[in-house]
Amino acid sequence: MWHWLETIILGLIQGLTEFIPISSSGHLVIAQTFMTGASDHLFLEFINIGTMLALLVFFRKRIWAIIKDVFVHRNYTLARNILITAIPAGLVGFILAGFISTTPFFMSATVVVFTLAIVGAVMVVLEKLPKLSPVKDGSKLPWWRALIVGGAQVLALIPGTSRSGSTIIAGRLMGLSPAQAAEYSFLASLPIMAGVTLKVLVSDTDYLVANAGMLAVSNAAAFISGLLAVGFLMRYLSKHSLAIFGWYRIGLAAILAIILLVQ
Repeated sequence: MWHWLETIILGLIQGLTEFIPISSSGHLVIAQTFMTGASDHLFLEFINIGTMLALLVFFRKRIWAIIKDVFVHRNYTLARNILITAIPAGLVGFILAGFISTTPFFMSATVVVFTLAIVGAVMVVLEKLPKLSPVKDGSKLPWWRALIVGGAQVLALIPGTSRSGSTIIAGRLMGLSPAQAAEYSFLASLPIMAGVTLKVLVSDTDYLVANAGMLAVSNAAAFISGLLAVGFLMRYLSKHSLAIFGWYRIGLAAILAIILLVQ
């Protein structure tokens, strides 16, 4: 019974924290460490499927508009920028996949404490940092700005950093508003999510078959919580900054540091 409950909890955490910029990988490493004493990296890759589906559903109209822009209007700008942003993390993640999944550094609660605090501090002061000239949305980003956002997305391979957090921060510095930076971040994460999903489905079918029931339940939880989380964040960032999430990260890092020190 606890095993199933644990699976549901991990799915809910994945969905809530994949989009809210407090780090899904960090929270999942922490949750698995405290619940089971170890982190199952492959399980975490599989439950990306639920959050990817949540993004596809939430942004279905925006995605359809991008497809029409490309094939009907021959306007490739936003699609080009999304690919430019996705390529750095996609390449690094593909090349280093085996290293990341087997290296303790990428499953360490101590690493999570440091990255939670550092990125949280950046979020708190973000609105006071200098930014490039404002742009309306992701389609207006020059290609080199899109590449810088892509470089920031590479940092999300380190647990505790947050893919949405690093790319939203970079998007803000490149001139996007908070809400537009979030939308662009989510759209640019879709190619990477699709790549991770394809990889695990092709290369880890034995794991999928052996854990099909658990993964189905966890992905269902991730889909539902992810859909709620992305809707909340888009509404919140239309009127607010990332500061509250930065303070949350700093507070959580402090609590975790104390727990780790007294263990």
